[in-house]
Amino acid sequence: MIREIAFLNHLWTDIYYQLRYNHQEKITHQSIRILQVIQKEGEVGIKEIAEAIQVSHNTASEHIKRLLKKNYLFKIRSSKDERKVILRLSDLGNEVLHRHSSLDEEKLKQVLFERMNDEERHRILEAFTLLKERAKDVHNR
Repeated sequence: MIREIAFLNHLWTDIYYQLRYNHQEKITHQSIRILQVIQKEGEVGIKEIAEAIQVSHNTASEHIKRLLKKNYLFKIRSSKDERKVILRLSDLGNEVLHRHSSLDEEKLKQVLFERMNDEERHRILEAFTLLKERAKDVHNR
């Protein structure tokens, strides 16, 4: 089991390394994690960011200030509770997050449609779909 986990991690990091975008902007790993939390978790404020990345409220607040200054985020009021401030990704924030956490679509197109046949492509998509579904089960615990 440990070998399979290590092998899967090795495969994943190789895939990401070979198919990643060339990054244009300088942004910290911590900032990318914050952008991911905002994108994936829905209505989050500074408190939820601090909990998600395991830092103090003040530290999370400083990170958020920098991301707001770069125009990666904006704030809105919660429709459920007007006192609560919700963080949202701007269009620029979405673009930056995509380039720093997704695979390059042109490279993927080459791999999936120029180097794989229909059955290989189907197997890859099935495997990733299954892995995503099981990962969601673990994440929600």
